[in-house]
Amino acid sequence: MANRASPSGIAAQERHKVLSKYKEEDSHHVLEYLRYMIGEDFDTNGNMDNFIRQLRNGVKLCQLMNALQPNIIRKINIQGSDFKLMENIGQFTTAAIKFGVENNELFQTVDLWEGRNPHQVMCTIVAVGRKAMSKGLPGIGPKEAQENKREFTEEQLRAGDTVIGLQAGNNKGANQSGMNFGNYRHL
Repeated sequence: MANRASPSGIAAQERHKVLSKYKEEDSHHVLEYLRYMIGEDFDTNGNMDNFIRQLRNGVKLCQLMNALQPNIIRKINIQGSDFKLMENIGQFTTAAIKFGVENNELFQTVDLWEGRNPHQVMCTIVAVGRKAMSKGLPGIGPKEAQENKREFTEEQLRAGDTVIGLQAGNNKGANQSGMNFGNYRHL
């Protein structure tokens, strides 16, 4: 992990808020999914330090993508400089996009490498697993929603024009009796 000064003030509050989203039970399930998919036995304890330690070099993430779509990542850097290992994380996110995961569900390299947002790392892996399920592969998380296109007749559409929905507001029971602004109440 990088040696950064401890945040203080509002930065410390923000850091605490980000880290409070992390749930050990969820990360345990994510690590179990990874273990199942790549066929490698490793510690699936859900504590934050273990989660980051298991995934930090990006090797298991790249192996997951290759298990879901063979050769989507051609070269995995097993060892080398920090930049080579961080490259694995970048390759994972690029492969996740090719696999169909949306950009807004991805984590940034520093979220994992420096342990700044492990919850977002977990969300990205779940998004990959959800996309895998939609392709008939083993996955994790809730089933991805599918389009439910509906056709309405012209008559049904016109009937909807006459209804005032409650989203527009409701004025029942509200009035201004007893309201006085700018003057005291005379008794």
